[in-house]
Amino acid sequence: MIKNNGQVMALLVLLPSILLLGLFVYGFIGWTAYTSLTDSNGLQQLSGLPSNFVQLRNYSDLFNGSLNERFRIDIVNTLFFTLLFILVCLVLGLTLAILLDQKIQGETVFRTIFLFPMALSFVVTGVVWKWLFNPERGINSLPELIGLPGSDFRWFISEEQWLPFNWQQMPTFLTMFALGLVIYFALRWYAKKRAQWAAFAGAIALLLLMLITFDVPRQALPLISEEHGFNLALFAVVIAAGWQMSGYTMAMYLAGLRGISDDLREAARVDGAGEFGVYRYVVLPLLQPITLSAVIILGHISLKIFDLVYTMGGDTNLFIDMPGLNMYLTTFRGQQFGMGAAIATVMLIMVAFVIVPYLVTSFRTEDKR
Repeated sequence: MIKNNGQVMALLVLLPSILLLGLFVYGFIGWTAYTSLTDSNGLQQLSGLPSNFVQLRNYSDLFNGSLNERFRIDIVNTLFFTLLFILVCLVLGLTLAILLDQKIQGETVFRTIFLFPMALSFVVTGVVWKWLFNPERGINSLPELIGLPGSDFRWFISEEQWLPFNWQQMPTFLTMFALGLVIYFALRWYAKKRAQWAAFAGAIALLLLMLITFDVPRQALPLISEEHGFNLALFAVVIAAGWQMSGYTMAMYLAGLRGISDDLREAARVDGAGEFGVYRYVVLPLLQPITLSAVIILGHISLKIFDLVYTMGGDTNLFIDMPGLNMYLTTFRGQQFGMGAAIATVMLIMVAFVIVPYLVTSFRTEDKR
């Protein structure tokens, strides 16, 4: 309830922004979600015919239709790319931050050099690394400068795959991932002596384990049989994206390191901890909020990446294809607006799985304060 004139004035000032945000963000998100439930296409738009409400048919075709294998390749590519991209940025960013935290001479110069790739767009990054990864004239030919044979790795056009699996096993893999999360939280709650929550998580873990044992996920959600795997061509995209974003991660970690009191480190050394122990038991635990923020930001970038992939591989290289590129081609070239909206909605849900837990944790932290 509004109690005074100050609150009324604040509401009036915020009202235009709230209305515009509701219309142009959440309103259009809602319209996209509705469009994904129709068969809207370019022919209907030109002829003036209304679109038909097809419910979840577009989503069924994406995940289980014989003509939409490209989307499933994109999902697999996104999962592998996201994991590797985040890992590379975190490890490289933390390493650079620790080195700079040693107060070396020329720190400002090195910090500027490490942050410089962020000033470039992904388009420029894609062009540069496409030249470097040229199988005939790129870094493959560097060993020839010292008389060694050049490499024949195809980089972003490589057709090799690792970790092959059948798409039918995806429900089982997702259930196993959920099982891992539940076990993690069960152990965490047990360590904090929250026995009731730990017992509840343990019961859920036991249920998920039984479902996996009897192959219930695959039978409950039958999917088309297709072979997928980790395309080695993704290494090129991971290197290019990691090169550009590791400097940003370094800046986040460096700010966190500079915020840790030297007294805590000295106290750990007095207690007998070596330099590795100081980082293991003091520094890294205090950097957990930085790590979480970095994972959220990097995960958000990786899930909706478009320009880097398009610049490096064009629109026909399925070995590094991503949902964002597929959505663009389906919507604006194929004129399949309903299917394109379905791909966009799936991307939104994937991003929500990353963003929403972070927002919930942030709100709970603010409430405790």
